Amino acid sequence: MVLMKGVSKTYNGKTVLHDTTISVKKGQLTSLIGPNGAGKSTLLSIMSRLIQPDSGAAYLEDNPYSAYPPQELAKKMSILKQANHMNVRLTVRELVSFGRFPYSQGRLTKEDEKMIDVSLQYMKLADIQHQYVDELSGGQRQRAFIAMVLAQDTDYIFLDEPLNNLDMNHSVEMMKLFQQLVKDLGKTIVVVLHDINFASVYSDHIVALKDGQVIKEGGVDEVIQTDALEQIYDMRIPIEVIRGERICLYFS
Repeated sequence: MVLMKGVSKTYNGKTVLHDTTISVKKGQLTSLIGPNGAGKSTLLSIMSRLIQPDSGAAYLEDNPYSAYPPQELAKKMSILKQANHMNVRLTVRELVSFGRFPYSQGRLTKEDEKMIDVSLQYMKLADIQHQYVDELSGGQRQRAFIAMVLAQDTDYIFLDEPLNNLDMNHSVEMMKLFQQLVKDLGKTIVVVLHDINFASVYSDHIVALKDGQVIKEGGVDEVIQTDALEQIYDMRIPIEVIRGERICLYFS
């Protein structure tokens, strides 16, 4: 379990996260939703230890993050940020191999190579693994970065808007992959999503934020409700149950 206890963060005099407490259960797909500026990415960055909170504390399996050496945490938690830029020219395979650094320290073993192969296959990148990343489409590039995260083989995976640059087909494939990682491999995934229908259909747990505070938290049936969504997004969003899934008609 990951626990954020009373965490707050302020940038340039503006508090973007207020005294936030949430827990992420192991073996679930948890989605963070909410309007722009809600604090989703800041919360994810604190959870993934990219930034430190100004107050409050972060815990992994009942121990504060500070109790773990950085290299040990890197074997337990991986993060894909919203923006990924590289200053060097790499092939897809070279990029994915970076995910093995906490284990290999740059000297790849047969076990590392095997995990790289598995990650490339998972993301359907094996046939273009020797192409340069800067030659790929936006969707292929995004999948390559996610393959790098998979190669890190951590129990906890944090993803900040991983559906960016993906078309509908690849977005659905990606969310199904995340479900598969949770159900088949026991991974714990926390993902920032803008499309609330993806959150509704694929999540085990949803945390909704607005103005740096948690407004609603719970299962799909608890959060994907018209009254709750109106409080979060300031608009009336009817809900239809289609094939057992709660679908938000936010375009009507």
